[in-house]
Amino acid sequence: MKINQLKAGVVLSYTTQAIQILTGLIYTPVMLRLLGQSEYGLYQLVQSVVSYLSLLSLGFGASYMRFYSRYKVKEESENIAKLNGMFMLIFLAISVICLLCGGVMTVRADLIFGSGLTPSELSKSRVLMALMVFNMAVTFVNSVFTSNITAHERFFFQRVVELLRVIFNPFLTLPLLILGYGSIGMVVISTLLTIFAFALNMSYCFGKLKIKFNFKNLDFGLLKEMWVFTIFIFITMIVDQINWSIDKFLLGRMVGTTAVAVYGVAGQLNALYLSLTSSISAVFIPRVNMIVAKKDDSAELTDIFTKVGRIQFMILALVLSGYILFGREFINIWAGSGYDESYMVGIFLMTPVTVPLIQNLGIEIRRAKNLHKIPSFVMLGVAFLNFAVSIPLIKIWGAKGAALGTFFGLFVNTVFINIYYYKKCNLDILYFWRKIFKLLLLVILSGSIGTVVKLCFNTADIKYLILNIIIYTIIYCLIIGIWGTNDYEKQLIKSFIKRRNNQ
Repeated sequence: MKINQLKAGVVLSYTTQAIQILTGLIYTPVMLRLLGQSEYGLYQLVQSVVSYLSLLSLGFGASYMRFYSRYKVKEESENIAKLNGMFMLIFLAISVICLLCGGVMTVRADLIFGSGLTPSELSKSRVLMALMVFNMAVTFVNSVFTSNITAHERFFFQRVVELLRVIFNPFLTLPLLILGYGSIGMVVISTLLTIFAFALNMSYCFGKLKIKFNFKNLDFGLLKEMWVFTIFIFITMIVDQINWSIDKFLLGRMVGTTAVAVYGVAGQLNALYLSLTSSISAVFIPRVNMIVAKKDDSAELTDIFTKVGRIQFMILALVLSGYILFGREFINIWAGSGYDESYMVGIFLMTPVTVPLIQNLGIEIRRAKNLHKIPSFVMLGVAFLNFAVSIPLIKIWGAKGAALGTFFGLFVNTVFINIYYYKKCNLDILYFWRKIFKLLLLVILSGSIGTVVKLCFNTADIKYLILNIIIYTIIYCLIIGIWGTNDYEKQLIKSFIKRRNNQ
């Protein structure tokens, strides 16, 4: 059952990713042209500011799996019910605080955005902010149910809900954009889909998983232990917010919404890039926690860490190398005029995040081992350094300068965290990189062949661009498939093909 859930979760995740990318490729150009560069920049700017309210969760959501696994191993169902009750009370309180803080932010939006917005943009920003704040408040409560579904390893249901949101979002939003409702219409649909997902998750937990809540005799000693654990996750959340949201805020205040739009196009591509591997690592989170809870076998953890990392690298390297080869022409055709600078912004964002992405299972290993404290403080310091460096870089190079500051911060973090994995987490990081290095050489070979093929075509023409991308994908898959994959990975591919043929 669990193995089937893992396989179904991964397959459905990538089905969702494929549909999300496909709809994004079709929907986003239409959305950009219907909104216009200025309003799109405003939407991205408000979204980046409201995202800071996610810090109110204080990292509690990430700690659920750790404490659930502890009680599940001991079969303490009553303590699980108390844990559920405590989490529900915590997130209800957080939702109320979110609405109060968001209300203040909405009223005083003029102080937040300064002189970077026109009066009409400032007025619209208040409406967008109010809707986004409500959306986030619902998301907080919903996290109690999504965490429980993950703990039960019901990945198939989770991915179905996610798939429905991906499918419905563009189809419901596009008519509102055509009718002239603009960014407000987009946020309204997003909020309605959040409520829809919340209703499905809650119904599934009560109806299928028989979730129980006990609000009596809560263990406040556990709350203290949870806080000690989550405070460092909270610091990591601050780091993520600085790295991925502060650039848009600085650009909005210092340059204007047009620069935010340029950064936002690259940021949207980067967001798709960031999501490509999360689906694989997410289904291994319960297994990692169980390994640590039962025997803390470093060799087994290294094996999972490396296997997942190699698969993630194969996927990401195809996308990144393809973007480097064809990204400039793609953005010119896809986003339209005025977004030329987005190409370099995308490279500065996507390149340094590749290593953290192929090692993102390590985050869960650190948390399961309770070894996430020191990295949190180091990454926080580097994030503030990123913030300080980005300000002068923005003055010189605008959107590219903002992305360059993020590049610098992510590079420093990557070097540190690999040393930490080796020294403190007892992961054989040298073994990991030996297994990755062979793949890297093959990626360089594929990219070199792809560059030669590209010279034979005029990739400014969409027909030849698509043809080039298809040819390069085939070249990459053949080279990696023949010389890069090991027996385990070949067996995974064969089993997947066999299962597809049997359907």
